[in-house]
Amino acid sequence: MDYINWLEKQNLLNIAGENTAPFKSVLKKCLGAEREDILIISDYGSEGRMIAPLMAASYYLAARQLNLHSRIILQMPKVKGENAEKQITDALLDLRKENIIIICMSQRMGRLCKELGNSYRAYATEQRHRWVSALKLGDIDTARFGRIVSAVDIDYEKLQQRALQIKSILDNGSEIYVTTKAGTDLRIGIEGTEARCNAGDYIKKGTGGNVPAGEVYIAPKWKCVEGTAVIDGSSSYRHGTQLVKEPITLTIKKGEVTCIEGGKEADNLRNTLDWAAKKARFPWGVRRTGEFGIGINPNAEIIGATIVDEKTLGTAHIALGSNYWFGGTIYSIIHLDQIFRNPRIE
Repeated sequence: MDYINWLEKQNLLNIAGENTAPFKSVLKKCLGAEREDILIISDYGSEGRMIAPLMAASYYLAARQLNLHSRIILQMPKVKGENAEKQITDALLDLRKENIIIICMSQRMGRLCKELGNSYRAYATEQRHRWVSALKLGDIDTARFGRIVSAVDIDYEKLQQRALQIKSILDNGSEIYVTTKAGTDLRIGIEGTEARCNAGDYIKKGTGGNVPAGEVYIAPKWKCVEGTAVIDGSSSYRHGTQLVKEPITLTIKKGEVTCIEGGKEADNLRNTLDWAAKKARFPWGVRRTGEFGIGINPNAEIIGATIVDEKTLGTAHIALGSNYWFGGTIYSIIHLDQIFRNPRIE
């Protein structure tokens, strides 16, 4: 299929052409692209919500302007449990080792074939590809693309320096104490654990992360989270990201959410956890606190897309569910970020 022709008919190439500069920066400064093949994977989005293909088009045009060899492939939008389409898996299988993958999705890429395994992260690491991803972009309308561009258009050297400073503090700490004026009062045990940086440094072969970037995060020690988290930013749930109008209050004991209070958004989160517990092979992990993260991107703001919201300077977040891929011990079918504003972190 002529994906470029489709992008042109949707007027996405024209918009992307006005916003290539930050994406050229990602290709050169974050990924160190030189002579690699660049595989860009996205979907068609939906009416009024074309952020994913628009972002993919921006990468494609940015690569062309840098005289880099790139290829773009689109599929229908996928949700959790659906399979990625054949053209996607075929393209990944055909990609030679030590190249670059860019993923921009309205929700998810979908399950991969057996030859690729269960995780594109693991596959990319094994093949020594470098990669960047942005998932769940379909939660916001196309008119907010400028907010995405702004969050991408940052000084990555300064961001990485700041991330390493915070990582060093966390790596040498034993407990995090978090409070907010909204009511968060949370103690998180971290002794012996190691923080991770998502700050746009993906030049080493076999590495990758999010763009927009700007987060330092850590897996808490097993069952070592106690207190109350008041979520007043945004909340990830089964169907995407919801901006929180009435704060969600989470009571956490021995690392597990035992009570969820609030309005409609709290109901959505509670229903998601109930759904996940019924679907999960290991339901014990669904309500576990798997992550504490700190947003450090000065150009990001809470817009109702987790990929941006969790990176926003002046926010922190916890996540419920899986953390096995960044040093934790929780396996779950969910990973739900819950973002709150203006934390004091000691």
